[in-house]
Amino acid sequence: MNAYDRLHRLFGRLSALEDAGGLLSWDRDTMMPEGASGRRATVMATLGGLQHEMLTAPEVGDWLGAASADDDFWKQANLNEMKRIHARAMAVPGDLVEALSKAGSDAEMVWRKARAENDFASLLPCLQTVLDLTRESATAIGDALHVSPYDALLDGFDPGMTQEAITPIFETLARDLPPLLQAVLERQGSAGEGRPVGTAPFPVSDQEKLGISMMRQVGFDMRRGRLDVSAHPFCGGATDDVRITTRYETDDFLPAFLGVMHETGHALYEQGLPAEWQGQPVGRARGMTLHESQSLLMEMQVTRSRPFATFAAPVMASAFGGQGSWDADDLYRRMTRVRPGFIRVDADEVTYPAHIIVRYELEVAMIEGRLALKDLPEAFNARIKDMLGLDVPDDRRGCLQDIHWPLGLWGYFPCYALGALTAAQLFATARMASPDIGNEIRRGEFGHLLGWLRSSVHERGSNASTQDIIIAATGKPLGAEEYLRHVRHRYLDGEG
Repeated sequence: MNAYDRLHRLFGRLSALEDAGGLLSWDRDTMMPEGASGRRATVMATLGGLQHEMLTAPEVGDWLGAASADDDFWKQANLNEMKRIHARAMAVPGDLVEALSKAGSDAEMVWRKARAENDFASLLPCLQTVLDLTRESATAIGDALHVSPYDALLDGFDPGMTQEAITPIFETLARDLPPLLQAVLERQGSAGEGRPVGTAPFPVSDQEKLGISMMRQVGFDMRRGRLDVSAHPFCGGATDDVRITTRYETDDFLPAFLGVMHETGHALYEQGLPAEWQGQPVGRARGMTLHESQSLLMEMQVTRSRPFATFAAPVMASAFGGQGSWDADDLYRRMTRVRPGFIRVDADEVTYPAHIIVRYELEVAMIEGRLALKDLPEAFNARIKDMLGLDVPDDRRGCLQDIHWPLGLWGYFPCYALGALTAAQLFATARMASPDIGNEIRRGEFGHLLGWLRSSVHERGSNASTQDIIIAATGKPLGAEEYLRHVRHRYLDGEG
């Protein structure tokens, strides 16, 4: 085999190990018995260490230096991704990779109990370990890539993303959203609450059937995935085995349903990646900004739209036996009700970016050492008060609500807000390309929309940067303008 062929085989094996880790993670978060957590953390850390050893073996650098793409666009993009992944791996010692993996697994199990019991103090020691190891890793990668530690973390979730790129976008949101939010609250206040949708209780079994039927409706292939339950909704699993989760409440079906639609957006991206490059770096999703754009496009742009409410109301009525009122206008008003709240994953699309900006500011301060971890609850509550005018009642609904920091996912949060902006920009372009998409959604037809997303985003894998994929799809770089226009259009002009 030539050098490129050796690399192709190596990265195929690494992908298989990543799939094994993905299924172990899914099992841990859905059904693993609590007593197995210690051993599971060791196993996953060992698996991560093995991948790191394979990737940083001396001969890999030689292969990368000798490999040629033979003027093939996809092979060259694959080789570029191989070099990028290798450079990040070479910057971090293997023992640090294993230590961070184990610390994250340990902290995740402690977080579950701490969140349930509203006990930040019990999480603090292991979270401090995760933060210390994350700083060490970020510093090492930053030194190798000649970027700041926080930019090194951002690059791990969205290659090439920087604070310099994020800051002006977030400044625009911070400036323009507060008056918009106030105008929306005043408009909705004068319109009244509307009638309740359905009649509680909503049995979990009925909610699950509804979720699965809607997953299929929008294009999810149930032969290559499944729906389960976890403490925090997520999309995971493995190649051709995409596992999504939600969490249920019997007194309200909508949070679980919206969670299913959100995670289905992620899953559709995974199922639409280029099959001919499966197992190779170029065949992966580009990064978490685009990944979050797909989930937020499905949840915010599509599911919360008036056309979708028209389609979904009778389907929901049938799923829950027709009890209560299932008027489409009432459902739409419920799904687009704007109300500042404590929980990020339940936030409406107008207040959602505020939740992200708070977390972004705080995690930058913690990585840079300007905010001590013990002071996180107070700082978190103060910024939520500033941004949303809310007094956080407890840490369970404050800094303990998210799994990201215990798992070591520092640098991930900005991708949520950037994903929301990308979703608005992509959906606006899709509707211009296919003006009948709104009517199709009203009829429960999603083929044209999914086809456009497949060709514009999914099937491109990682053959270009996030910004280049967005420009090619929409004709312009990512910005806040389309998102702000969408908010005004839906919430102030009354056209959803």
